[in-house]
Amino acid sequence: MTDYYELLGVSRSATEDELKRAYRELARRYHPDSGHNDPAHEEKFKEISVAYETLRDPERRRRYDVFGDGGGRAGAGPSADAFGFGDLFDAFFGGGGDPFGNRRGGAPGRGPDAEALLELTLEEAAFGTTHTMEVRLPVACSRCEGLGCEPGTQPTLCDVCAGRGEVRQVRRSILGQIVTASACGVCAGTGMRVLSQCKDCRGDGRVQAARTIDVEVPAGVDAGQRLRLTGRGPAAPRGGEPGDLYVTVQVVPHNDFERHGDDLLHAHPLSVAQAALGAVLSVPTLEGGTDLTVPPGTQPGQMFRVKGAGVPSLRGRGRGDLLVRVDVVIPSRLSEEEATLLHRLAELRGEEVAPPDKGVRSRLRSAFR
Repeated sequence: MTDYYELLGVSRSATEDELKRAYRELARRYHPDSGHNDPAHEEKFKEISVAYETLRDPERRRRYDVFGDGGGRAGAGPSADAFGFGDLFDAFFGGGGDPFGNRRGGAPGRGPDAEALLELTLEEAAFGTTHTMEVRLPVACSRCEGLGCEPGTQPTLCDVCAGRGEVRQVRRSILGQIVTASACGVCAGTGMRVLSQCKDCRGDGRVQAARTIDVEVPAGVDAGQRLRLTGRGPAAPRGGEPGDLYVTVQVVPHNDFERHGDDLLHAHPLSVAQAALGAVLSVPTLEGGTDLTVPPGTQPGQMFRVKGAGVPSLRGRGRGDLLVRVDVVIPSRLSEEEATLLHRLAELRGEEVAPPDKGVRSRLRSAFR
């Protein structure tokens, strides 16, 4: 079995730049278009191309270091046309694909993203918290360590796409040849085939399981906003990078406050006497209570502002305010003494009001006449 490191003339700890320099030098020497017309040179170019393609990808390199080439001998790799100019273009210019913009496959794909809901109190959303939540997501299979194959076996290089994870089709048109690329349907774009599937995950490398996740909630977050937990989403098939988890915030309605951005609105009852004569009210805040002075002659629905008693800004710049709306409460029942006093007030102010109530006994006598 050919050693890819030895074939490229690099150490097993070679960096990506060292691999690229070694491949560039060898590709210049052995490329079929270099004018040698030597079958041995063409075969050599195939071998170094497979070696470079394997070692340049971190995931495929890890698998190679653990399992070897998995039966995908360098000499049995893709044709010179499959690598050819595209790989030279990448080696010289450092691109991530070929001149046609096709993606280089072969590595396990990234896992999908997932969403979850997180319910918070207004206080938790305002001041931030660490919330522990349980979600059920695909996780790496512990039996096969996410590789998808039975313990003691190993994945093999896909013989359809030669480990690239994609297949290309060339068709002719009036504009010339058009090259299209798509994920390999045999290996699902991973570049590796599992011939002996893991009994637990059936070759997928993942199983469903409940996970406990600590969510760091920043101060000032609002309902409907989403928190992105990078790399904490569903696992990818066969050892790829996990996806992200998006947590949507829901805030439980509060008994005392309505939130409007960083401001809080509180409706506070006020008696007729307090509105007319003024008063010092004890109003609630997120951190306890505070005194609010309302002046004489306060009108129903009038707003008062308590600076800095709102929600901390999500951007970390100060806090909103507490807006207090006073709702003047008109008594629905009056004692005879209270009614007498109000009639006296109306008389002093020259206001027309209903005549005084003569009391319950008078109303009863009038009803039986």
